[in-house]
Amino acid sequence: MIIFPAIDLKDGKVVRLYKGDFAAMEQVAKDAVATALAFQFAGAAWLHLVDLDGARDGERKNARLVEKVVQVGLRVQLGGGLRTMSDLEAVFAMGVYRAVIGSAAVSDPDFVRAAIARYGADRIAVGIDQRGGHVRTAGWTEDAGIDYLDFAKQMEDIGVTKLVFTDIDTDGTLSGPCFERLQALQDTVGCDIISSGGVSSNQDIAALHQMDLYGAIVGKAWYAGAVNLREAIREGGPQQ
Repeated sequence: MIIFPAIDLKDGKVVRLYKGDFAAMEQVAKDAVATALAFQFAGAAWLHLVDLDGARDGERKNARLVEKVVQVGLRVQLGGGLRTMSDLEAVFAMGVYRAVIGSAAVSDPDFVRAAIARYGADRIAVGIDQRGGHVRTAGWTEDAGIDYLDFAKQMEDIGVTKLVFTDIDTDGTLSGPCFERLQALQDTVGCDIISSGGVSSNQDIAALHQMDLYGAIVGKAWYAGAVNLREAIREGGPQQ
């Protein structure tokens, strides 16, 4: 299982949210590049990078910083504000490996289909951010009124093979992942699933590994010192 240590960017700062609440945002590191280097030193091959300004406002204000982080040499999976083919062209030109399409996948599934046709299914993921079983958009601030399992199936039907599943109610809480909804997702689609939200310990990561997931995102737990990243990566197995 691939371990994706995470960096969330807001106004050029490394931050974490609590249950997706921008009002509860806290800065958790001083420097995004130094943080990426620390992940690399721990043995990470991948990095999950989120542009929160892009996710909420559709403006990729952190683009220059994203480019600097990419230059560290990790394989970067980027989400936040990727809503047009021009956006994808720009981030792939920076060296980003995989783009995570969130809100635009809800409003314009044909964009996802076209992106996969152009770049291949391995380089395009769809983010399923859910609260109470419903998909949320616009940086988690709006309820799209779509059941997350129905949406996942719709995405699989148009060719998506990578899903980033975020349970907003556990994100940033260190309370453990939402295993029940993850299992329901795994039972519904055959896509590679990356779990995001709630990881509180290496035991949580081991439990996700036992589910035979493709990947797990580790955010606040690492910043809080609750997860040994090197150990998690070793136990996760091959990271490519």
